[in-house]
Parts: sequence; structure tokens; C-alpha cells
Amino acid sequence: MARQPVRQRVVITGVGAITACGGGPGDAPGGLWDGIVRGRIGIRRITRFDPRPFRSQVAAQIDDFDPACYLEARRARRLDRFAQLAIAAGRMALDDACWQPPGRSDQTAVYLGSALGGIAFAEAQHERYLAGGLHAVDPALALAVFGGSGATALAMELGLHGPTMGNANSCASGAIAIGEAFRLIRQGDASVALAGGAEAPLAPLTFGAFALIRAMSARNEAPERSCRPFDAERDGFVMGEGAAVLLLEELGHALSREARIYAEVAGYGTTNDAYHVTVPRPDGAQAARAMHLALSSARLGPQEVEYVNAHGSSTPLGDRAEAVALASLFGERVSRVPVSGTKPHYGHPLGASGAIEAAVVALALFHQRLPASLNLLSVEPGSPEARLRYVGHATCRRGARVALTNSFGFGGINACLVLRQWEGR
Repeated sequence: MARQPVRQRVVITGVGAITACGGGPGDAPGGLWDGIVRGRIGIRRITRFDPRPFRSQVAAQIDDFDPACYLEARRARRLDRFAQLAIAAGRMALDDACWQPPGRSDQTAVYLGSALGGIAFAEAQHERYLAGGLHAVDPALALAVFGGSGATALAMELGLHGPTMGNANSCASGAIAIGEAFRLIRQGDASVALAGGAEAPLAPLTFGAFALIRAMSARNEAPERSCRPFDAERDGFVMGEGAAVLLLEELGHALSREARIYAEVAGYGTTNDAYHVTVPRPDGAQAARAMHLALSSARLGPQEVEYVNAHGSSTPLGDRAEAVALASLFGERVSRVPVSGTKPHYGHPLGASGAIEAAVVALALFHQRLPASLNLLSVEPGSPEARLRYVGHATCRRGARVALTNSFGFGGINACLVLRQWEGR
């Protein structure tokens, strides 16, 4: 008789996040969830560098992050900012979960996504090379910029010997890290995982490269209104920086220590458009298939989804393709399922976005409140976007039992997570 595959249940017991609208563990005052509930917008004119040469001059930058609060100063200097953010968010998640890895931590994994890794640090070092030659370059350059440095730095900082993976799957990176860690625990290959994403892309050349392809909003006169998912006047995404790490546990492990459970990770699906490097498939077929796969993985149907946290990048083509995909998934029910995109709060931190949004959804299910649709003033009549039902301009006290969160990235990468309210069973 064929052996049946193991299907362990996986729950979220810790949340650590650092974003432009708030940072800290779980739902702490001043943290991510507090920012969502209060409608804080962390987008403004860039001050990290002079943005005047660029068509786009706004971003969601974090000005109050001090890596010395989370790791030893000498070690912090050897890491790129994205890895510093990853370590900080990972420590927050552990503190929030009231759990520390035991001395033998072979069963604790670290999965982290980042679209660009240490590219901003590399950019700064290139300037030093041009000005002063090789001897002016930081010796840590070669070790600080590779895509896996965030995951490995977090594992080394905490002494974790389980599977460690860093992925660079564009704007789907954080969601894919959580999804793959979920798979790892569900099939019994780990008991615990720190999973999420980190991104620190705010450097002139890196930022300018996206401005050059006109992918970002040019609403420079009103930064707080520049990110407007699904709105008729949207004109591009707003780059941000940030990190979110979730502590995932096998259910028995969490229950044995009487952990607080925010939500259950129930399913995960990923596909590729294989269509265009920057333009999503107009028919949304593969995005819809990723959602179907995630729901199938959760053994749920579209009729059971009660909230969608959309990728909602605020790009004209991206939002439309997502609306088409949602209509394909839900059919006539698409006009009854609440949808919101939360990037107006913290911008689009590329590979970290999916992890931040998974954190938002977990907290929304825990508190039974749906995040608002900020900056959504009007929808183009007759468009696919007009068929969706949007949460209003304030968080909605209506709860949800099953939620879907989408992440779609350059290269046609689609990733979807299904989270379920934890009801103590």
C-alpha cells in the first residue's frame, strides 16, 4: 500500500515587522497593525538621496531603524541594510511568540525572500571604488550583497541549523519564502520556521532604474496619495523598504507550549505567466491558477474565501490583470468578496511585500477586522476593477474566517497564500 503523505498543520505564532507605517512585534503600539488600523501612510518625498533627477520622487522610507538595537555594532557594519532588517524582524517574531530556539535547533528553518538583496550596498561601494580604487571598498562587499545573505545572517545570528533558503523571486519573494516554509513543516521536515522577506532598495541607481522604465508613480506633489490600488487615477507603484518575518510552527509544537496563535497557514500555490518580464498576462490565467492551487492545497473552495488582500501594486496593468484573475476565480461571487490592497500604508518593498501582507492578514484574522482601501476614490466604470467589492476607507469590523493574499512579481511570478482564522481546534 502506498504511504500517504504527511500533512501537518502549520500556524503563525509570532510576527515581526519593520515598515514605513509602523514596526515592532505583533500588534504592538506603533507597529504594523497599529498603523493599518489608524490609517497611517508612510509615503513621502525621498530624503535618503536627492530625487530631483528622477521622474518619481516619492518612496516609503524608514527613518527610525537602528540596527544596533538588534545586533552587535561590529556585526551590523558587516551586513547590508536588508540583512539588518531581516535579523531585526526575526528577533521581533521570536519575542512576539515568546519562544527561543533550544540549544539544539536542527528543526528550525529560515526561509527569506528579497528581490534585490544587497544591491543598494553594492551601489554605494561602487561609488567608493570609482572615487578611491579597490582599497576604498568595504571588505564585507562580497559577503554582504548575495541574495542569501539575509537568510544566512539570520540563521547565524540565532544559531539555527535547520534548512536555510534565500530566494530572489521578485515581488513574490516573501510570499514564496512563507509558502515553501509552510510546505517544509507540513511534510514533517521541520517543526519551526522563521519565514518572510526583507528589502532595502532605496539608493539612487536602483531607484532610478525603476523610474527609467516608468513603473513608479510620479504623483510627487501629493506623496500620501501616490499609491492608489485599483483607483482610476493610479499611475504606478511606490517603492518602499521594510521587512516582515513570521514564526511558523507545527500545530502540535505550538499547542504543547500553549502558544498564542494568530492564524493558520492553510494553503500555498505558485505559477508563472511565461508571458513578459514586466507585463502580467492580461487574462490573469496563471494568477488565477495560483489562487486555485493555494485553495486546493488548503482543501478549500473559492466559495469559502471571505477576504482578499490583493497584490494591488497601483500599476494600471497589474491591478487590472489581478481584477480579471479574481473574477475568474470567484465568478459572479466576485462582487461580494471584500478586497483591499494595503500598500498605500507602506509602499511596495518589492520582495518583502508578500511577507508584510501575510503578516497583515494574520493580524486581521486574529483581530477580526479587515484592512481599509486607502486612496481608492473612484474606479473606472465598466472596467474589471469595477466588479470588485472593496473594503471602505477605514478598517472594517466585519471579520473573516478564510483569507487569500496575493503576490505577483516581475518575470511573471505568481504566489498566493491561504490563511485561516484560528478557532482553537
